[in-house]
Amino acid sequence: MNHRFLLFSALVASSTGIFLVSPISAKISISNRPHISQISQQPNVSNLITLDNRSQNILERQERPDWASFFDRVEAQGTIVVLDQRGGAQQLWVYDQERADTAYSPASTFKIPHSLFALDAGVVRDEFQVFEWDGVERDFAPHNQDQTLRSAMRNSAVWVYEIFAAEIGEAKAREYLTQIDYGNADPSTREGAYWIDGALAISAQEQIHFLQKLYQNELPFRVEHQRLVKDMMIVEAERDWILRAKTGWEGRWGWWVGWVEWPTGPVFFALNIDTPNRLDDLYKREAITRAILQSIDALPAEEDRQ
Repeated sequence: MNHRFLLFSALVASSTGIFLVSPISAKISISNRPHISQISQQPNVSNLITLDNRSQNILERQERPDWASFFDRVEAQGTIVVLDQRGGAQQLWVYDQERADTAYSPASTFKIPHSLFALDAGVVRDEFQVFEWDGVERDFAPHNQDQTLRSAMRNSAVWVYEIFAAEIGEAKAREYLTQIDYGNADPSTREGAYWIDGALAISAQEQIHFLQKLYQNELPFRVEHQRLVKDMMIVEAERDWILRAKTGWEGRWGWWVGWVEWPTGPVFFALNIDTPNRLDDLYKREAITRAILQSIDALPAEEDRQ
């Protein structure tokens, strides 16, 4: 698909419908660009990103080589895209643009759209329907129990979503993926889950595009289903902000994607990093993203929270 990504303007927090109160899976290409650790360096204006057809304005994509310091401090290689729309602004920042345009398997970040597919197809009725554990002992203890849609999302219980995939089928999945313009929209696989071990791939830039549509309830699904999935994405919240996000891990790389909702508008993010040390690298997904969000006042530091 075209990697230009269409940005929606004039977003406000109330548009979500929720009021704020308190791998074959393959990397298509890869960049080994050196990191730059000059924190004081100003962002470089690069590619021009066109807004959607409701606006003829042009948004400048700004590269942030200074954000290398956040990756370097935890010895990580990766990319992050941040779109800040607070106060009607359109600030689009990226660290490592080449990698931000490179498609990777979405891994468990795909549970966001996959939940919508399952709800729409009637494979799951609601967040309370129980899926009985199949008795297979898996490495992650929370997987070894009955699950609901909410717990399967929270625990990244792949076996539940494999049930969804089998019942939806490849043809219908391809139709859904095409409708929402998700990555390469290819659910084929030789073996294993297509969002982990198959052909499906999406870039960090494309993740942001998808998240914007979900935030606005503009995906081709019932609004109540979109609101439910957004509710299941809540990681933490305070009186005036909500953090909604989902992790993903393919084994060789990991994701953290989502947004922080403020009364003045959302701040979207999509991070992708290499995980050569596997489990030992997983904390870096959130650590890097949180540090970057805090550096732009998009997420309060721990000591500043109420």
